[in-house]
Amino acid sequence: MSISAFVLAPLMVLMPMAGAGEKPEQHAGVLAKANSAPADIARVAPESWSRFDLFYGVRPRAANQVRMERRVTIRISPRPSPVRPSMLMALPNREIGPRFVERKIGKCLSVSSIAGVQPRGQSRLLLFMEDQRMISAELDKTCTSRDFYSGFYLSRSDDGMLCAGRDTLLSRSGANCKLTRIRQLIEADS
Repeated sequence: MSISAFVLAPLMVLMPMAGAGEKPEQHAGVLAKANSAPADIARVAPESWSRFDLFYGVRPRAANQVRMERRVTIRISPRPSPVRPSMLMALPNREIGPRFVERKIGKCLSVSSIAGVQPRGQSRLLLFMEDQRMISAELDKTCTSRDFYSGFYLSRSDDGMLCAGRDTLLSRSGANCKLTRIRQLIEADS
């Protein structure tokens, strides 16, 4: 299609609306004059028509109120599993791993510093921090740590902190659990 067709098509659609409210016999004389002198169309239009009568039937839709909200959800993924040692390694030569004790660190920790999570025991999660610390997070009595095997979701708070007694963790399997306390794990002296 040509460019003129694109330009004239909307005008052709609006033309039937221009005379929608008037009777055809009112403008019979105008049409006869228009057919006799096509170059003088601007002078033939009656004075009773205004420029905006064309758009009289076209009205804007009523506007409705729209409310925008912002919600941020943070996903904490599980820690990658370590490389398994060979099954042929001699068991007596292996050392027993270090022992850890819990130490108080307060009620909150920064969400942005959490690097990974791993279930630990019945109702505890082991949080791995970016600064190489390990944090033990205790869940409600009704929750099991097995639900968090594939990580958890957390709604971002205004202060960017994860706090015991305030925040709720949503596991990827659908369980909602509240944190009851958090402790830092430090290596015990032998």
